[in-house]
Amino acid sequence: MEAAMRSFFLHLAQNRTLSGMAKRYGLRYGAQRFVAGETVESAIETVRKMNRNGMGVTLDHLGEFVEDERDARASTDFCLHTLEAIHEAGVNSSLSLKMTQLGLDIRKDLCHQHMLEILDYASARDIWVNIDMEDFGHCQITLDLFREFAASYQKVQTVIQAYLYRSEKDVEELAQMGASIRIVKGAYKEPATVAYPEKSDVDNNYKRLLDIHLPSPGLTSIATHDENMINHAKQVIAEHGLSQDKYEFQMLFGIRSDLQEQLAREGYPVRIYVPYGDDWYGYFMRRLAERPANVGFVVRGMFH
Repeated sequence: MEAAMRSFFLHLAQNRTLSGMAKRYGLRYGAQRFVAGETVESAIETVRKMNRNGMGVTLDHLGEFVEDERDARASTDFCLHTLEAIHEAGVNSSLSLKMTQLGLDIRKDLCHQHMLEILDYASARDIWVNIDMEDFGHCQITLDLFREFAASYQKVQTVIQAYLYRSEKDVEELAQMGASIRIVKGAYKEPATVAYPEKSDVDNNYKRLLDIHLPSPGLTSIATHDENMINHAKQVIAEHGLSQDKYEFQMLFGIRSDLQEQLAREGYPVRIYVPYGDDWYGYFMRRLAERPANVGFVVRGMFH
């Protein structure tokens, strides 16, 4: 039943018609639990609150279905606007983005140009830029571009998904070059030809990736709400005596706030992934797919 619901919500996430309707009707039906408003001003207020609770943030201006160069330019400008808002507010926040928003599916050179503009802007303001990983079809080109950017910019990071078979080899190579990565389990629907279909295999691979990358020179962001993965990371951190500038725990806004605050109280560095914007529909559907229990928030929202 849970697998069927996951498949259902991942299918809905790709529906452009519903995404357009969601934009028109705004943040309703429980989405506001996972999205920090539609404007950068509302997002910065959320960052301040998280900072006061001892946690950093990574801000993501949500966007799906970029179809032309005008859309890609608008997304780039939103990234630059977000960086400027972070800088002016003096808050502890990085920027997260998807390269398809910047035109990767239109022209590689267009996305490359936009990324350099963003990285130059962020570097001048000493702000980290996190390049999110998307579906398997974008994995290789994302890593190719990331390796190029990481050779020139210090504060840039990408994501590795533990459910992919290829990830162990990718992490070994990235660890050798001292790259910074965020390790996640993976939230897209992928075939068994490229991804582990069983949760136990994904969990075991996640632990292997932590074992490989945590001792490496780059920053390791441990992105999970799974306490088994968190406890494994704590063991590796203790065994290697890692300093706090070598790792951080990352979690999603609106999910397991109790665990986020507990880790911060224990003295671990914690960063919260905070999305904002009116194009929230696809992100929201993927959160429902990850944890069908979240559907309860939607039902309650419909009656309020």
